[in-house]
Amino acid sequence: MKTTRKRYSAEFKAKVALEAIRGDLTLAELAARHGIHHTMIAAWKRQAIEGMASTFSGSGDAARAAGDAEVEKLHAKIGQLVVERDFLAKAFGR
Repeated sequence: MKTTRKRYSAEFKAKVALEAIRGDLTLAELAARHGIHHTMIAAWKRQAIEGMASTFSGSGDAARAAGDAEVEKLHAKIGQLVVERDFLAKAFGR
């Protein structure tokens, strides 16, 4: 029997990391509350803290611009595929 890893959403990780950063509960208490291992919470907390610096450094702007360029490229591809689909549909007399 194959077991698969549980995947957590970015929103869930952010919520748990923020709880860990606040420090109201220990990592063990958070782990018990959310049913995950405390080392995962520690890693998410570390990633969140490291990510905060890039929010203010401007490197996030470069990543956002690259993401916007990728979205633009994908929208163009979608448009091309729609045109091709419509053309082929007419060609086959649908």
